[in-house]
Amino acid sequence: MDEVYANADDVKSLRTRLSTIQEVPRRFLRASVLGLGLLSVFLLAGLIGLAVHYHNSVGGAAANLSSVTEERDNLTDRLQANDQLINQLKANLTEKTREVDRLQCFQKPCPAGWRKFGCSCYLLSTEKASWQQSRQNCRARRADLVIVDSFEEQIFLESMIKKSQINSSMIYEQEFIDRIYENTWIGLNDTEKEGTWKWVDGSPLNLTNQNLFWSTGQPDNGGGKLEEDCVYINPSTWWEDLPCWRNLHWICEKKA
Repeated sequence: MDEVYANADDVKSLRTRLSTIQEVPRRFLRASVLGLGLLSVFLLAGLIGLAVHYHNSVGGAAANLSSVTEERDNLTDRLQANDQLINQLKANLTEKTREVDRLQCFQKPCPAGWRKFGCSCYLLSTEKASWQQSRQNCRARRADLVIVDSFEEQIFLESMIKKSQINSSMIYEQEFIDRIYENTWIGLNDTEKEGTWKWVDGSPLNLTNQNLFWSTGQPDNGGGKLEEDCVYINPSTWWEDLPCWRNLHWICEKKA
């Protein structure tokens, strides 16, 4: 019997030990779950905090960006306004400079034998030469063949030519009769490209109402039979084209 009781006690002891062993993992599991729960709460709180901080940062950055953009736009508007003011001042300065130049040039005399119109001096030759030789003659005088910029200048050239003719007639009646029918080179040609008329400074012919300058039917390039690439003023002060090798009088022009 004693052995039976002893065995019974051993069984109870074994059960107690097994129960204790089984209870340890359960406690550990509960502690782990509790720890994970607390960690999740902390993580969630951290994420919420980060989200709030991010929202505030983005909102602040957006506000700053809007402020910077507005300031940039204001500066751009001010720069544009300043550019317009500078351009206006430049235009005014250019106009004033031109006005001063005009006033100064009116006071500058022309060399002996030259006539003045506006800010330019003009010389009518007494000899004859081809268009190219006439131009070389003008350039030797620090001038060039005349460039007609306006109908008023054309009228001046007419008066200049006729005055020269009248003065000549006072001395030699026969010379006056001869010069009535003289032609005079000007600085217009289409030697580079047929029909594209340019002045000696390279600028194109862009006068308005060109019918006030050209003779009827001119320019005609000799009716296609001749190369007429240079322009002269005829006795009636109309323009016509003519072969450049012809010997005519010429008019030089230079700044006063």
